[in-house]
Amino acid sequence: MKGDYSILALCAALQVSPSGYYQWAQRAANPGPRARADQALGTVIGTIHARSRQTYGSPRIQMELRHQGRQHGRNRIARLMRQTGLSGRQKGRYRVQTTDSHHDHPIAPNRLAQAPAPTAPNQIWVADITYIATGEGWLYLAGILDLYSRKLVGWAMSEWIDTPLVLSALALAQRQRQPAGPLLFHTDRGVQYAAADFRAALAHAGFQPSMSRRGNCYDNAAMESFWSTLKLELIYRSHYATHAHARSAIFDFIEAFYNRQRAHSALDFRSPADFELQNTI
Repeated sequence: MKGDYSILALCAALQVSPSGYYQWAQRAANPGPRARADQALGTVIGTIHARSRQTYGSPRIQMELRHQGRQHGRNRIARLMRQTGLSGRQKGRYRVQTTDSHHDHPIAPNRLAQAPAPTAPNQIWVADITYIATGEGWLYLAGILDLYSRKLVGWAMSEWIDTPLVLSALALAQRQRQPAGPLLFHTDRGVQYAAADFRAALAHAGFQPSMSRRGNCYDNAAMESFWSTLKLELIYRSHYATHAHARSAIFDFIEAFYNRQRAHSALDFRSPADFELQNTI
């Protein structure tokens, strides 16, 4: 407003001293070393945040900077993010209900509870089903996660929540991974996984079945965590008019972002693909 009023009048109205105003104006025109460093760091933070599809908060951005050889405190990163209006996606409670365990098919014991932690890929896979709302109705997504690297190794999508859906996800995982040794395959007690065709597919592959306790989603916590990530960072941020639209977005999230780029806190903030590469060479 200095084009309409004098500086002295404006300072009097806003109850600030003229000298304080001139000092502020000089600092704004000639930022000091710390301000210039903050500007440069803020640009890098903005780039990382955009590359994360606006999902990273200060902890993941701090780890990404460390991977680049840059050491910065989390409080400083959080302050710069607040100043530019950047924020991560915060997880809340999330649980889907897709399990129909009221059936007469055999139930496998929970072998995962006693199994040692995997030390390499293709030792333990976990699987589950979730659903996505679209303008054409529900789209069901079956996924298979490698517990060692948290990589989604198989998935399939369908308008029907049935055994062919989970068989398609299993077939893709086998083609992509071609596991050679013993493998523990853990699911919930859903009828799709207990059906004769699916049990036969596991037996033919030489996989050992394992199932969660009744009504206990925490037995399959890694898979539930992936669904939460998918919903929070992709599904809840968009409206899908068609099944095709949802299929394309989900494929891109899994293959281009989650498996190959997204930093995972359980993997020392590496992506699943990077974690497998660095630990199997």
